[in-house]
Amino acid sequence: MPEHHHEHHPNVSADLIWEIARANNAFLVKRRSGGGVQFSRDPFNLVNKHSRKHAGFVNDKAVGILPGEKGGLTLTTKKTKHSNRPCANVNEVKFGGDKSGPKVYKNIVNVIAKQGYRPDLRRDAVARASAIKMSSRPVKDGPEKKIRGAKAKKAAAKE
Repeated sequence: MPEHHHEHHPNVSADLIWEIARANNAFLVKRRSGGGVQFSRDPFNLVNKHSRKHAGFVNDKAVGILPGEKGGLTLTTKKTKHSNRPCANVNEVKFGGDKSGPKVYKNIVNVIAKQGYRPDLRRDAVARASAIKMSSRPVKDGPEKKIRGAKAKKAAAKE
């Protein structure tokens, strides 16, 4: 018995979804300050810009990077196979906090490239991963300020 491979095609195009959901959706953040700029809270939007290009809920293939446990990262990718089943539509790869930055970035680029995602997402994904890794590092205390000048030294001695 021959196997039949059926490709799943969504009933509605991504462009139509964007035109309908562009003005109002759950991820849209509107700000009056800054000239009415619009941002997105979409987990699959790597740059948090409200635009068709970066909207993860619209695109069939999208990439998201979220902070993980203990300084790690979670790379989330959308699968095209189960577009009508949100739970089965997501693939997660976890990177521990003990791995060095360049190794994590290389792995992220490899996953995105091998699974056939848009090449322009790679730079944005690495930038997002880098920002998350930097934010999870503890802040170092800077060196104490040196007292300069005779008047400042006298004032410090009096205290």
